Amino acid sequence: MKLLDLLISPVMLNPLGLTLLIVGGILLLIIAASFRLVTQTKKYVVERLGGYYTTWGVGIHFLVPIIDRVVSVVSLKEQVKDFDPQPVITKDNVTMQIDTVVFFSITDPKAYTYGTENPMLAIEKISATTLRNIIGDLDLDQTLTSRDLINTQMRRILDEATDPWGIKVNRVEVKNILPPKDIRDSMEKQMRAERERRQTILIAEGQKRAEILKAEGEAEAVILRANAVKEQKIREAEGEAEAIYKLKEAEALGIKLIKDSKPDEAVLKIKGYEALAKVADGQSTKIVVPTNVTDLASSIMMAAEIAKSDKPKKEVK
Repeated sequence: MKLLDLLISPVMLNPLGLTLLIVGGILLLIIAASFRLVTQTKKYVVERLGGYYTTWGVGIHFLVPIIDRVVSVVSLKEQVKDFDPQPVITKDNVTMQIDTVVFFSITDPKAYTYGTENPMLAIEKISATTLRNIIGDLDLDQTLTSRDLINTQMRRILDEATDPWGIKVNRVEVKNILPPKDIRDSMEKQMRAERERRQTILIAEGQKRAEILKAEGEAEAVILRANAVKEQKIREAEGEAEAIYKLKEAEALGIKLIKDSKPDEAVLKIKGYEALAKVADGQSTKIVVPTNVTDLASSIMMAAEIAKSDKPKKEVK
């Protein structure tokens, strides 16, 4: 209350007191406005009495009124500059338009502030001249296929040129390469012809592969059929051999049984007559029947020989 009474006292309400009050308020405002808060991604370049004084980093700083002043606020973030297309001439005298994108960051705020009057304009002009020099050593085909080479050389040259200005060029990208219209038309025709050629080759290779597969299938089918016929004949031969073996085995068993039974002379004669009849089998018109077993065996052999000699004659007829 005493301070309030003092401020509104008749003494303070006179012209001098009012002037002091106004001046004090202005000084308070100036002092309050002299504090600066610097954030993480910025740097303040400060001059004192017209000369470089210091660079402020993160925190609160006091700027001496009238004596000190902030000449530039520099951002530490990576910046991107997209330049307009530049006309360039290749080694084989083809004029084309190329535009580039430069990614850079400021590493030295003092050098950036005092290094050049307009850093962005300087980077643009250096980028244009550097691009012309690089493309001048390449022909059209190399220019269209050497983006990485162009990017690397431009980044190196720009980084060296801007280093005294406190600028670090991180990378350079060629965004567009635009040849003249007639060359673009020729390139499109060439690409179309190349696509058609590849398509024709693919179709021909597909047909060739289909024919090969078809021939292989037919060959495999023939082999399978031949193997089947072969297997069938083998099985038939094995069956016939087994049948002959069984027949001979049965005949041998019959002879063995007859022998084991010790037949008398009458039985032997009967068996001999049966054998003689089988041997003859209608092949001979005359059969001589012997009176003993020995003659019977001789007669059987004779009849067999007669049958063999008569059979070819019948075949000839």
